Amino acid sequence: MQARRLPAARGTYWLLEGFRLFRRNPPLITALTLLYLLLVQGVAVLLPGIGPILLPLALPALTLIVANGCRLVDEGLAPGKATLLRGLIGREGNGLAMLRLGLLQLIGALILVWLNSVLGNGVDPFSSLEHAASLPPEVAGVAGTAAVGAGAAATATKDADVLGALLRLMLLATPLIIAFWFAPFLTGWDRVSPLKSMFFSIVASWRNWRAFVMFTFAAVVVAGVVPGLLLILVSQIAGAATSVAFIAMRMLLVFLVAPVLTASIYISYRDIFHPRPGEINESA
Repeated sequence: MQARRLPAARGTYWLLEGFRLFRRNPPLITALTLLYLLLVQGVAVLLPGIGPILLPLALPALTLIVANGCRLVDEGLAPGKATLLRGLIGREGNGLAMLRLGLLQLIGALILVWLNSVLGNGVDPFSSLEHAASLPPEVAGVAGTAAVGAGAAATATKDADVLGALLRLMLLATPLIIAFWFAPFLTGWDRVSPLKSMFFSIVASWRNWRAFVMFTFAAVVVAGVVPGLLLILVSQIAGAATSVAFIAMRMLLVFLVAPVLTASIYISYRDIFHPRPGEINESA
């Protein structure tokens, strides 16, 4: 596989082109993205024993199904079983290789959990997040300021430990994310073996690290900074409307930002490995 080397500005192009692709068929891309999110959360919640094992095995196939939706919108095809399951079933399917790719992802996830437990101090980075998510928005929003008195210092220390553990987990997970960024597409669509697809994904990400940094920065701004600033602005203007604004922002993230980011990932694959004939081949 030949991976193009693109300039840093291409990362912003992926996000903008993902938005344009989303606008061509919002219901389909949104539905597939929501189905992906619901399946990921449902497996973890409904199957607490085997869910963490089944989920990595199924993630490459689920990722490819969502990307198939983006691809058929991009190619102007009608959704159907053949188009949504392209690369998984049929004569051109590569379902067994996708299962092996899922097995490799499971092994990577187990190594990640082991490294995080070895390097950590028994701090669960998701414990306080799960507790906050279980609270009503108005309670969660004031939980930090309500913790005063003798326990405030201990709470702040614990929060700092959780934040540090979360950052450590993100750093440890970065190589795994890079290895599987393009791997499902390469294995399912281009029939590359699982190990080679992970290798090509790493090479392509390394060759385009500047574009990925720009894409990550733009995604953080769109999905984190802008919603946060809007919530702060609403709380300053009308504090009583903060909980309503929080719910509206979550809906916006789920029904707009998440599908656009999903489409952007497909665009990054197409741009690096299968550029359109009319696209300018910009080299770094």
